[in-house]
Amino acid sequence: MYSYLLPEFLVERRGDRCIKCRVCERQCPNGVHRYDVELDMMFSQERECVGCQRCAVFCPTGALCVQPHPASYRPNASWTREKMQDLKKQAETGGVILTGSGNDKPYRIYWDHLVLNASQVTNPSIDPLREPMELRTFLGRKPDNLQVEIKGDRVDITSELHPNVLVETPILFSAMSYGAISYQAFLSLAMAAKKYGTLFNTGEGGLPREMRKEFGANAVVQCASGRFGVDPEYLNCAAVIEIKIGQGAKPGIGGHLPGEKVSANIALTRMIPEGTDALSPAPQHDIYSIEDLSMLIYALKEATNYEKPVSVKIAAVHNVAAIASGMVRAGADIIAIDGLRGGTGAAPKIIRDNVGIPIELALAAVDQRLREEGIRHKCSIIAAGGIRCSADVVKAIALGADAVYIGSAALVAMGCTLCQKCYTGKCAWGICTQDPYLSRRLNPEIASERLYNLLKGWSNEIKEMLGGMGINAIESLRGNRDHLRGVGLEEWELNVLGVKGAGE
Repeated sequence: MYSYLLPEFLVERRGDRCIKCRVCERQCPNGVHRYDVELDMMFSQERECVGCQRCAVFCPTGALCVQPHPASYRPNASWTREKMQDLKKQAETGGVILTGSGNDKPYRIYWDHLVLNASQVTNPSIDPLREPMELRTFLGRKPDNLQVEIKGDRVDITSELHPNVLVETPILFSAMSYGAISYQAFLSLAMAAKKYGTLFNTGEGGLPREMRKEFGANAVVQCASGRFGVDPEYLNCAAVIEIKIGQGAKPGIGGHLPGEKVSANIALTRMIPEGTDALSPAPQHDIYSIEDLSMLIYALKEATNYEKPVSVKIAAVHNVAAIASGMVRAGADIIAIDGLRGGTGAAPKIIRDNVGIPIELALAAVDQRLREEGIRHKCSIIAAGGIRCSADVVKAIALGADAVYIGSAALVAMGCTLCQKCYTGKCAWGICTQDPYLSRRLNPEIASERLYNLLKGWSNEIKEMLGGMGINAIESLRGNRDHLRGVGLEEWELNVLGVKGAGE
């Protein structure tokens, strides 16, 4: 069947610069570029281009320019080019349209409508270069009150303390499983987390046994619906155990890693037969109520001798505040909320773009609900889904988060260009692929250094912003909405966020 689809990208090649070195041909996993020996010319098959920019970046003479294709249909506000392309694609395939990365629709990004306060005279600012600035964060349940007993020079804490995990910065790497991303990318996240003193999340694909001893102390290990890779050693080697109920890019639906991606090593890690599809059911079939969730939480605590905090990850949905309240009462030590703009390796496009709510609104609603019920101290909150820069981190903490997960930002730091074709397994940058030829393009030493630099740069910027607000510890900012003001927001939005308008 001949495709009626217009090319997504225009590939322009400058003949005066092209030296026919064929670098573009070798770098492109989609077969866009082809060298004709008889004509001694390079040709481009634009229909295959996904806009990853790998060829343009590596062209030694700068002969290539890849940009959105200018061809368009007759302008129609209702029937946009995207809607028509999707319809034609389904008419040709009869299947569900898949996509990767996060929601790219022009929904309001609330981070960009929130501004931060700054100190001036009465409450002077702090210079983070010359004065101590505390970014350390403890994740886990806190006691109702702290009772101490003084014995001479020694102070003993007599209150019951729950397990907490210390991170040097309130920035964690989000769940990305080995299988969805390459081993090299997975290892890079682990190496950077260990070096900086923070955490990475294994996702639902397990943790390779050879990594458990070295990186377990910096790992959040997931227990998802498929139970892939879950065994006592996996649970006990980790810093945190996370029960995955849902994620922002695909609330309410399960996961699927195609059998062709389940190599021998992935099969060993996930404890499934090589070459078989790894299917994660939409629900966890032992959880159909808060009581069922509580049973699993305490089963995991029992399996780890009550030494690990247990997190529960949910997608940001309409009744997220009530759900979070129930999970805290069920025994969860950490609540991870993943918003509408959360990324993914593969999800139905229609789900990714239309289901869920923004993390900013969900986070504010959950923090406010837990405070009203007097149980905010009983859990830490991790916000995820659309964290793009250090300012987003600061605003998230002011809205009530203890820390944030970053996923897409970490992938971009490693080289990702968000071409949204992760599900094809043909990632030109060696990140979302199991093809040995492609995955070896990512050097874990270099990629982990880039991730470490990202954490360092963001952390330094956070210190600068805290200093400007006259705050010397991240703890003092958490849930402090007085440091936020809204710009260009409706009254109902300000009410949900719990912030005043600028000038008030």
